[in-house]
Amino acid sequence: ASKKTDQWPQHEHVWQQSKWRSRVRRSLLAWFAKNARDLPWRREPTPYRVWVSEIMCQQTQVATVLPYYARFMESFPSVQELAAADEQVLLSHWEGLGYYRRARSLHAAAKLIVADHRGEFPLEFQDVLALPGIGRYTAGAILSISDGQKQPILEGNTQRVFSRWIALRGTPADTVNSRLLWQVAEKMLPRKDAGNFNQASMELGALVCNPKAPACDQCPVSAACCAHQAGLEQEIPGKVTRVTYEDRTEYAMVVQRPTAGQEKGVHGSKSSSNPQQQFLVRPLPEGGRWAGLWDFPRTTEASYANVADAAARLSAEVGVNLVPGIRLKKIKHAVTKYRITLQVHQAELLDTSEIPGKPWKYLTLAELSEMPMSVTGREIVKILSGDSQLRLPM
Repeated sequence: ASKKTDQWPQHEHVWQQSKWRSRVRRSLLAWFAKNARDLPWRREPTPYRVWVSEIMCQQTQVATVLPYYARFMESFPSVQELAAADEQVLLSHWEGLGYYRRARSLHAAAKLIVADHRGEFPLEFQDVLALPGIGRYTAGAILSISDGQKQPILEGNTQRVFSRWIALRGTPADTVNSRLLWQVAEKMLPRKDAGNFNQASMELGALVCNPKAPACDQCPVSAACCAHQAGLEQEIPGKVTRVTYEDRTEYAMVVQRPTAGQEKGVHGSKSSSNPQQQFLVRPLPEGGRWAGLWDFPRTTEASYANVADAAARLSAEVGVNLVPGIRLKKIKHAVTKYRITLQVHQAELLDTSEIPGKPWKYLTLAELSEMPMSVTGREIVKILSGDSQLRLPM
């Protein structure tokens, strides 16, 4: 029975019994030996390769990561080559993975490793923890998997697995519950091969111990799992506070560079028929959404009721007067807590002699194909290239 008088919320204390821990470890590791996915960073688990995989897999599914990881490793096979990479090239390799701050942190950390650790990934926990973009979980994962160090880990999958093993009532993210789960994670580690146990625990959460429909009949440790034995696997872990999404309407303007003899606007030609046609874009500034990526004039700081208001705001930002034209497409997507409807419009300069100031530039579609962009920015390029079902009006 659970002890209700200690500092923890109600849970089972079997994890404090060495026999129970040994039983779970044996069953889990035997299952992992037969069922582990063949992942490229597992074939050659150097600290660098494991580090890159862990950063890529944050908030992204493994299946999505695989092609990105292969291309990344081909271009940046070592810390030194990553540190020396041009940021634009690096962001281009990350395009589509989202959460671009991860790539920028990787770059910054690689430079520190070259500067402070002679290009060798550090193997001291505090040194790893001091690198940009690395927290307690990531540091433990890198060192346990690549170097066999006895470091506990706690992330989404293991948080759920451990919560069910001990039948933790309550939300795992609560401070007290999180502290308990870190203790469980540490206590469960075997004397040797902690990395294998950590990977097995994560794999169990990814493949079997699913959030909504755990496959308990396929679980190697179901007989020892307190939540399963109590019939609580659907209720545990406790409900996590869901993000409340806010609807927002944003606008992007497609502005073609005026050419000699061109009438006002871009309505007289299909952009895909003129590969030399240029479009107004800029690299996004530090501190904002998608920093370092290139984008068309776009409102991101607020929702706008109509295209005229958005054009007025963007005119001030670009430094020239923009006149909005027809809508090319409506794109729906989500960013952090916002559900965004992006209205993509053609636009023209009120005075074609005006020249947008820095950092705005006119680039061709071929040039834009080489620039790192957000998913929606890339979708606009596809529209302009004629690769979308939508065609610009003749």
